[in-house]
Amino acid sequence: MKFGFHLPTGMEGLALPIPFFRPSDFIAMAQTAERLGYDSLWGNDHYAPQNYVRAKHHSSIPNLYEVLTVLTAVASVSHRIQVGTSVLVLPMREIVLVARQVATLDQLSGGRLLLGVGIGAYKEEFAAARPDLMGQHRGAMLDEGLELLQRLLSEDSVTHRGRYYHVESLEMYPKPIQKPFPILVGGHQQTGLDRTIRHGQGWIPGWRPFNELKEWIALLREKAAAAGRDPDSIIVAPQFSCLIGRTQEEAERRYLNSGIVQHRISLAYTGRDPALAMENNIVGSPQVVLGKLEQLREYGVDHLAALSFCVNSVSEFSEQVHFFAEEVMRPYRARHGIIGP
Repeated sequence: MKFGFHLPTGMEGLALPIPFFRPSDFIAMAQTAERLGYDSLWGNDHYAPQNYVRAKHHSSIPNLYEVLTVLTAVASVSHRIQVGTSVLVLPMREIVLVARQVATLDQLSGGRLLLGVGIGAYKEEFAAARPDLMGQHRGAMLDEGLELLQRLLSEDSVTHRGRYYHVESLEMYPKPIQKPFPILVGGHQQTGLDRTIRHGQGWIPGWRPFNELKEWIALLREKAAAAGRDPDSIIVAPQFSCLIGRTQEEAERRYLNSGIVQHRISLAYTGRDPALAMENNIVGSPQVVLGKLEQLREYGVDHLAALSFCVNSVSEFSEQVHFFAEEVMRPYRARHGIIGP
């Protein structure tokens, strides 16, 4: 199992205070993560404050950093660690530009980019940043966008005349170093599994109750085999919240006092009961969390992608990065005879 955490590119106001990371913090944290042996660093993709953020913070406006730009900066100061989007809101983007950015970043990083994509969680972001897309079917846009993106990243010349995108005899170079290029598809419904089989090298859902996640991973493997794909070749990289405490009680108390709780409530319409969140995320003492990792490993999780630390300050963020590496990641690797990066 690989381990990665989420750089707060777009979480101010949602789950973190305003302001939070400065530009220099992204650079420093990337270097720290590589030194501590993490496998990956991730960033998410937000465009405008959500309604509950405006209500909670009033006149404070969050800093929402452009994720591919941040990852390019991170890749430039690291050598081994992978960088990924968790997730890029593809319907918000112009696909040809995304293809050029992705190919360029994969080249610049020496083949270290993981591209997680999804439809976006908050309708008010589309209303603010892309009102021209309101009323459009984001799922259909994602499907067509993924089809075109895959072709642009792999074919010499591309002509595509679709409902949402149109290119004529487009020859785009350079291509990514990685072949096939790793696109990870997000989503909290079975459509996400189907998109993964059609278009992706991996699945990057948000957290689910562990028993449900187990069932969905088995279903993903079954669907892959039925489609003629090698089930073991598909990366399973769920995203979780994370808070490690010296004791279980400390971890639960700090989790409940963090901004992630309100964020989870705002996402309840996706079918994820906030009451189940603490038990089914990476929250607890090191011993409890190591037990959760064993469960997830048994279910078929390959990559703990984009762990989101539930903290209230940058110093607490740094503390959690170090604590997880020393008290969870290293013992887990030692238990399984894994030599870390």
